[in-house]
Amino acid sequence: DGGSTDGSVEKITETVHDERLNICQKKDRGIYDAMNQAIELACGDYLIFMNAGDSFYDKEVLDKIAHVILNKTDKPGIIYGNLYHKGLSTVIYAPPAINDFTCYRNVPCHQTCFYSREMFAERAYNPAYNVRADYEHFLWCFYEKKADICYAPVTVAAYEGGGYSETKENKRRSARQHREITVKYMGRKKAGKYRWIMLLSLAPLRTAVA
Repeated sequence: DGGSTDGSVEKITETVHDERLNICQKKDRGIYDAMNQAIELACGDYLIFMNAGDSFYDKEVLDKIAHVILNKTDKPGIIYGNLYHKGLSTVIYAPPAINDFTCYRNVPCHQTCFYSREMFAERAYNPAYNVRADYEHFLWCFYEKKADICYAPVTVAAYEGGGYSETKENKRRSARQHREITVKYMGRKKAGKYRWIMLLSLAPLRTAVA
């Protein structure tokens, strides 16, 4: 909690009586700075980041993800699954494999990603990307860290939507940061090729229709 005044912390402490719940109150410089503070406090093997209004899809999610982790020969760096969009009342299925085009088009959102804490041992989120830091970090894990990224056929999170990244101004920032990040990790030529593929396949029109 970065210093909220809406009574949410008081409400939680009054209604939730569970020794596993830990609340940290500390000023932050934005969403990703707050998430970095949480990384420093966390002590588990895997981390997942939920935003306000988001929740696990059902009570079996953690059990299902644990089963995937325990049955893998090598410890995955990232396990990701599907997303239920509350506003659209539909499940958005994640790609079964991560490749260059997936990384350009859209990676799984952080609400569906379980990160091994080792993914943050060298570096955390870069708050300079105030809308796309999670995207930039995912690409760093894929291209630089060479992480083992594993798809789990599980609907992980129920996503509320309508948050910080979806304001008109931040959508413009998101597009600028996306271009910068893709060029950084893929190079200008490859990023340009995928941009043309998206345009020629009418991706912006399909998104508007959807």
